[in-house]
Amino acid sequence: MIGLIATNLRRHVGRTVATAIGIAIGVATIVALLSLGSGLKQTAGELIHLGQADLGIFQKGVSDPTASVLPASLAERLEKRSEVERATPMLLVIRAVSEEPAAVLFGVDPKGFISERAVITEGTKTLDPKHVLIGDQLAASLDAHPGSKITLKRRDFTVAGVYHTGIFFEDTGAMVDLATAQSIERRPGDATTIAVELAPDTTLEDAERQLTSALPGTQAIGTADDAARAGANGNLISKAVILTGALALIVGGLGVANTMAMAVLERERELALLSAVGWRPRRLAALVLAEGVATSVLGAGIGLVLGGLGANLLGDALGVSGVVSPHVTPWTIGQALLIGVLIGVLGGLYPAWRATSVSGVELLSRA
Repeated sequence: MIGLIATNLRRHVGRTVATAIGIAIGVATIVALLSLGSGLKQTAGELIHLGQADLGIFQKGVSDPTASVLPASLAERLEKRSEVERATPMLLVIRAVSEEPAAVLFGVDPKGFISERAVITEGTKTLDPKHVLIGDQLAASLDAHPGSKITLKRRDFTVAGVYHTGIFFEDTGAMVDLATAQSIERRPGDATTIAVELAPDTTLEDAERQLTSALPGTQAIGTADDAARAGANGNLISKAVILTGALALIVGGLGVANTMAMAVLERERELALLSAVGWRPRRLAALVLAEGVATSVLGAGIGLVLGGLGANLLGDALGVSGVVSPHVTPWTIGQALLIGVLIGVLGGLYPAWRATSVSGVELLSRA
C-alpha cells in the first residue's frame, strides 16, 4: 500500500505540494511560538538566578517580573532573617545600550554577590559612575574592549572590563553600580528585584513561603515555572500557541479534505477496480486516509525546518534576540508532528467515507 500511496501523491505533485506548504506554514508558526515560549521560560529562570542566587524577591501582582519595583533597602531587612545568607538589590534597565537595544543593563551593588561572581576575562572589575562592565557576548557584538566608549541612555561610559557568567541573559548585557543605574532611570532608592542566597539549612519551598508571608506585597520566585506563572508574557504565548494550533487544524484540515476529496472524485474508476478485485471498504478508507496523513506529515516536516529558522527571525524582528533565545525541544517537535498527523486524520475523514459510500458496482457503472 505504501508504494500506491507514493504513486498517488506523485501523480498530483502540484496539489500535494501546495497542500503541504499550507500545512507547513501553520506548523512553522506553532514551532516558532513554542520555541520562543521555551526561550522565555529559560530567560525567566536566568533572571531569578543571576549571580547564582537561590531566588528573587519581586513586587506582587505585576504583569511581568521585570516591571517590578521594590525599595533597595529591603535587602538589609532580608539579611536579618534566619532563612537568608545574603541579599543584594538589582535594578534592570531596558533599552539602555543605544548600539544594542535588546541588551539589558544591570544595576548591581559593587559589594554584592552578583558582581562578585562575575568572572572578568578582560580589564578590571571597576564599578563606579564613569565605568561599565559588559558581557563577553555583548562585547563581541559591539567589538568593544576595555577602554572603549559606550553610550547608556545618552550618557558616555568607559568599558572597564569584560565579564562572563555563563548566563545568556547576563552575558549579552552590561553592569553598572546600582546608584548609577538609579540615576540613569531617575529612580533613586528603587530596585527591580532582591537576589537572595539562602542559608544552608533552608529549603527553597520553605523560604518562598516564609518570605512571601513576612513581606506583604512581594512574591518570592525560585523556579522558572514560578516566574512563567507570575508573568503575562508566558501566558500570552501559550494562548497564542493554542489559538494557532486550532487555526492550523481547521485550515489545514480543510485543505487536506479538499485535496483528498478531489483525488477521490478523479479516481472513482481506480477505486472501483480495487473494490472489484477484493479490496474491502475499510482498506479503501485506510488508503485515502493514509494519503492525507502522508501529505500532512510532509508539510509538518517542512514546517519544523521553517519554524526553527522563523523563531530566530521573529526574535530579531521583535528586537528580543538579545534577551530571549529560541529553544526547540523534543516536546516542541513532538507537538508539531502530532498536529500534522491530526490535520491529516481530520482532513481525510470525509474523503475516506466518500470513497467507501458507493459500492464498487455503482462506481464502475458511473466510471
